[in-house]
Amino acid sequence: MVDYSKWKNIEISDDEDETHPNIDTPSLFRWRHQARMERMEEQKKEKEVFENKKKEHQKLYEETVQKFKNLGSDKSDTELETTLKKLEKEKEELKKQEKELQLKEKVTPWNVDTISQPGFTKTIVNKPAPRQKKEMSEEEQEKKFKSFIKENESLLKQYGMLKKFDDSKRFLLEHPHLTCEDTANYLVYWCINLEMEEKHNLMEHVAHQCICMQFILELSKHLEVDPRSCISSFFSRIQIAGEDYKTEFEEELKNFKAKIVRRAQEKLDAALKEIEETEKQKRLGPGGLDPVEVYESLPPELQKCFDEKDIPLLKETILKMDAEEAKYHMKRCVDSGLWVQDANKKGDEGDEGDDEEETYESVEKS
Repeated sequence: MVDYSKWKNIEISDDEDETHPNIDTPSLFRWRHQARMERMEEQKKEKEVFENKKKEHQKLYEETVQKFKNLGSDKSDTELETTLKKLEKEKEELKKQEKELQLKEKVTPWNVDTISQPGFTKTIVNKPAPRQKKEMSEEEQEKKFKSFIKENESLLKQYGMLKKFDDSKRFLLEHPHLTCEDTANYLVYWCINLEMEEKHNLMEHVAHQCICMQFILELSKHLEVDPRSCISSFFSRIQIAGEDYKTEFEEELKNFKAKIVRRAQEKLDAALKEIEETEKQKRLGPGGLDPVEVYESLPPELQKCFDEKDIPLLKETILKMDAEEAKYHMKRCVDSGLWVQDANKKGDEGDEGDDEEETYESVEKS
């Protein structure tokens, strides 16, 4: 049950309206308040003295009890026993004093200095819950990204072509759903494609917008809030920020553009290599060799024969060469298609075709 006895006797002299006309009311109130504060200070000191005394006694009592236990049942110490009894008696007296202090505190009337003291204080700061990111497979992420681009590509290109911070801020506030990782990824791909097309100035323009988006996303991760709530914060900060923040932004933009140039060159090299490989596969002869590579590996005298398409010279050159070396090169020429062994059967070259076959056969026989 709630104890309402405190409310029956409240000392609030400062609120008394009626005093003797010959008494200076303000002075009287000040004197009463000062006297009350002195009494409260004395009670506080008395309580502190008692608490210190109680702690010291408790510590000494525990040490004495431990010493007594260490003696064992077969030993005795008259002085230690006397001390322990004395401490136990003091312990009882301290309990009585504690009850008296509690009773004294209980019957003390409330006043203007104690009646409004808070029982406890607590400050609560609302903090948004951390964003829950749903885990998706690579296939789901790719599907989501393609769907996002299909629905918003026109808006993404509009954002990418903006330059002023105020315009970008206004545009994203009008289309807050664009403030996401998919937008940043699209801008990166767009920058790479522009660089591959040698549209360097336009790439740098879009890169600026991409870094703005990435800074917004980083700010949202740091604050653990939705990126859409960081649009105004970022653009306000970048416009009024000190040189350090602006330098950080420019440095990040510079590094990003360098990465785009490097990545675009890598993709161009890979595409060129793929084209060369496709062309090479188309050139391969019946034996799976590339005629270009085989021609480049031939001795200069054999290359001259193929350059001039001189069959008699080819026959003469082969006969002058070492038999094994000539056989090796002619075999590679056949496998690459540089030399058609049965050309006399496929065309109407007449005696020239006979010479070709005869040349190869002469190498086999030798």
